[in-house]
Amino acid sequence: MSDRDLDLTVVIPLYNEQESLKPLAAELLPALDALQKAYEVIFVDDGSTDGSYAVLQQLHQQDPEHIRVLQFRRNFGKTAALSAGFKQARGSAIVTMDADLQDDPKELHKLLEKLDEGYDLAAAWRERRQDPPSKILPSRLANAVTGWMTGVKLHDINCGFKAYRSEVVEELQLYGDLHRFIPVLAVWKGFTVAEVPVLHHPRRFGRSKYGWQRFVRSFFDFLVVLFLTRFLRRPLQLFGTLGAGCFGIGILLGLYLMYLRFFGPGIGWRPALFADVMAIVVGVQLISIGLLGEMVRNFSYRSEDEYSIRNRL
Repeated sequence: MSDRDLDLTVVIPLYNEQESLKPLAAELLPALDALQKAYEVIFVDDGSTDGSYAVLQQLHQQDPEHIRVLQFRRNFGKTAALSAGFKQARGSAIVTMDADLQDDPKELHKLLEKLDEGYDLAAAWRERRQDPPSKILPSRLANAVTGWMTGVKLHDINCGFKAYRSEVVEELQLYGDLHRFIPVLAVWKGFTVAEVPVLHHPRRFGRSKYGWQRFVRSFFDFLVVLFLTRFLRRPLQLFGTLGAGCFGIGILLGLYLMYLRFFGPGIGWRPALFADVMAIVVGVQLISIGLLGEMVRNFSYRSEDEYSIRNRL
């Protein structure tokens, strides 16, 4: 078989979703059959400790033509699960969704229609999100900050319900927890992104796997994405600008202290003296880090990382 011999692949990462899997398959497979496309569903068991894998084995045995299963040896995280699913996918279009029954399979066609309109990535927007305020409010704040800082203005950037052209997932390099910012990374690569309002259901079984630690990790992941999309190709512009600013502040403080030394009451043990030394040292260090970043980038440079080709004739 060729790499892309199907119309559609649905990738579903999961962790301890034993109760949800059979109802999900019962809803998803008829919705996919109605599309009249050649499809496959890849469940990625991210090291579940309940009976999820046993249920997935049953589903595969019942429909081996359409259902495939990957099982991790331990819990590696959602980004790793998505990356594994993307690598195994054979569809020219790829849809990702969660296994908790909150994403409605009947809405899948809306995302695919956006791809048919010419977009490369269609992201679902849980317009009436059925989650507690403790999840909704921080998510809205994160969406607003991400849109303001990156220019990718989506209402629901972290929603796991998305549709991609295969070219998108082939060019994305995902690690850590960067799955939360896939639309930002896609736009940075030059792909077009659209947003589609969809239905969202309350969780039927179990509870969310995300806690407060998620928001701490998300903050640092956001800093990584911001650096990758703005300064990966030119690290000296970031560290050099910050370093030059600190160095400039140090020079101004030094001139002020020189004035006090010769024409004023003297320097003594003024805090400005320590601030001056610190600003100059930090400035030199930041500029040095930027230069080292440029050296590393030059050493690891690959021309194919500098662009993304849309068409070949």
